[in-house]
Amino acid sequence: MYLKYFLSVILTIGLIISPLYAKDDKPKKLPPGLQKNLDKGKPLPPGWQKKLIVGDRLDRSIYQQGDIVVPLDSKGLVTVRLEGKLVRLVKATREIVEILE
Repeated sequence: MYLKYFLSVILTIGLIISPLYAKDDKPKKLPPGLQKNLDKGKPLPPGWQKKLIVGDRLDRSIYQQGDIVVPLDSKGLVTVRLEGKLVRLVKATREIVEILE
């Protein structure tokens, strides 16, 4: 009797708390000022490189600024040079897989 009650309470708490641990899949955007400069063809400031994190999605405008070093392979990965850094990412989603120095 108590075991059923205990398990139902644990299950209910788990269902209530689980959305709190869900990953936010929204792509991160550049601040409006940086996006405006990028649209004008101006380079991004050096500090933006620190924001590259494996698992995040690379903004489309930043991807377009890069030079493709290694073309699309059989796994769907492409390597792009972004101001001295090599970034390997999934071309279809622009998800960063690896950052190479």
